[in-house]
Amino acid sequence: MTDPEILGYTRETGDFSRLLESVPYARFIGLECERFGDDLIFRLPKKEENLGNPILPAIHGGVIGGFMEMSAAIYLMMSQDSLRMPRIVDFSLDYLRAGLNRETYAECRLTRQGNRVANVMITAWQKSRSQPIATARAHFLLED
Repeated sequence: MTDPEILGYTRETGDFSRLLESVPYARFIGLECERFGDDLIFRLPKKEENLGNPILPAIHGGVIGGFMEMSAAIYLMMSQDSLRMPRIVDFSLDYLRAGLNRETYAECRLTRQGNRVANVMITAWQKSRSQPIATARAHFLLED
């Protein structure tokens, strides 16, 4: 399957497995996604390879950032008509508490979309949405 075919299949069926397998970093960290109505919830499974501090044990901060950035890009790609991955312009991440070695979830929200640029807010949590482990803001350049 070509990339446009994979994206079309994902949009039609809601099955993100082929799309996520086609992105090497998403495959490496184990990124998963499920659709609940119009919402997408991204999941980073508990995985020893994602640890940065094995003593706590805590997920590496770069893995958390990459998980959130990749979630925002896929979220934006699914909400656009474009067949390409949007290009990141800026990414600002606030770590709020340690991301322990357990399942981590992320939710994205489009805050502004222009003709060329889109802004996305991302929230990551583990046990409760009311206690996020990180929040981020991402700005993407949309392809024509």
